[in-house]
Amino acid sequence: MELHQLEYFVAVAEERNFTRAAERLHISQSGVSAQIRRLERELGAELFDRSTRTVALTVAGKAALEHARAALAAAGAVGQAVDEVSDLIRGELAVGMVIGCTITPLFDALAAFHRAHPGVELSLLENDSEHLTEQVRAGALDLALIGAATAPEDLGSLTIISEHLVAAVPPAHPLAERRRVALADLCAHPLICMPPGTGLRTVFDRACAAHGLTPRIALQAGAADAIAALASRGLGVAVLSESMAAHYRDHLTALPIDGARSPALLALIWKDTGTPALRELLGHARRAFAGSGDG
Repeated sequence: MELHQLEYFVAVAEERNFTRAAERLHISQSGVSAQIRRLERELGAELFDRSTRTVALTVAGKAALEHARAALAAAGAVGQAVDEVSDLIRGELAVGMVIGCTITPLFDALAAFHRAHPGVELSLLENDSEHLTEQVRAGALDLALIGAATAPEDLGSLTIISEHLVAAVPPAHPLAERRRVALADLCAHPLICMPPGTGLRTVFDRACAAHGLTPRIALQAGAADAIAALASRGLGVAVLSESMAAHYRDHLTALPIDGARSPALLALIWKDTGTPALRELLGHARRAFAGSGDG
């Protein structure tokens, strides 16, 4: 008895027709019939009643059907189990990353995964967080690193960083002598922010809207380095996260913003973990971010 014989038997039983079963299996009808006859000889009993136009299971066939299905399922489970613990994982994984990302643990996770599973083809693309989220929902991306005000409730997520926004100014700026700044006072100055669609901008816009404020966005940039460089040259007040601003403490002063206390999140999101490759990549990501000290 061979697995392909059980596969043919189940197909004929479900289709109730040898021709349709052969089409489903992409082999000839004569090939299906020959293998079913061979299986019946091995079992010593007919599995189908062929006396009517519609193929029907005999009593022996009904008794064998569930066992055949179970045997096929078990064989598939064996293959998947081996894939999950070996380097035989194959396929493709599409990963998204918010524009301007400098979170190196993600790169470490991708590198470690690639070394462990070179048979998986990785692709990486940048976009704003809103588009990345929609691509994960649509199945175009398997995993994405996004900035957000809140993690999407309909997707799996792992929060990497949760922190508040700050205003960052050069030493000569009028706000530089303060210890903190009210949101209303901040909005009186030209601002340099991330573009719409990013997590930081969403958090900031929501805070302004909640207080009935209209900020003066003078400049926008997708990378923290660019925002800090523009602010250090006196072109506006930078709106950054706490950890971003900490990188530029030598030439910018970070001020907590009263009235903008909802945190901005950096999170990994995914639709499901149905494939062994994605589960493996998530494992590498969890270890990489845990080792980084973030989130």
